[in-house]
Amino acid sequence: MAGKKGMKQYPPAIKAEVVERHREGESVNALSREYGLSRYAIQSWCGLVSKSIQAIPRRRGRPRTRPATSQKAMEQEIKQLRMEVELLRSFLQAAGRGRDQE
Repeated sequence: MAGKKGMKQYPPAIKAEVVERHREGESVNALSREYGLSRYAIQSWCGLVSKSIQAIPRRRGRPRTRPATSQKAMEQEIKQLRMEVELLRSFLQAAGRGRDQE
C-alpha cells in the first residue's frame, strides 16, 4: 500500500502519459488543469522537484522562545552580574550589614 492514507493513487499509464506530454513541451499548469492533478504531483513525477527540498527534516519538539546566546553575549552578562554583585556588597557594607560586620 503505497502513499499516505487518503492520498489518491494514479495508474502508471496516466503518470507515463503526463510525463511524456511534459517532455514534449506542454506546461505543468496546462497538464494540471486538464488531468485535475496538483502541479506538485506532476512536478514530482517529472523529476522537477529537488530531492533536497523534498527531504527537509522537520524539527521536533516545542520551538525555542528565544535564540541560543552566543559566547560574547554570555560574557557580557557575566560581567554585568559581577558589577551588580559588587554594588550590592558595597551598599550592604555601607549599611552595616555586610559580611565584615558579623
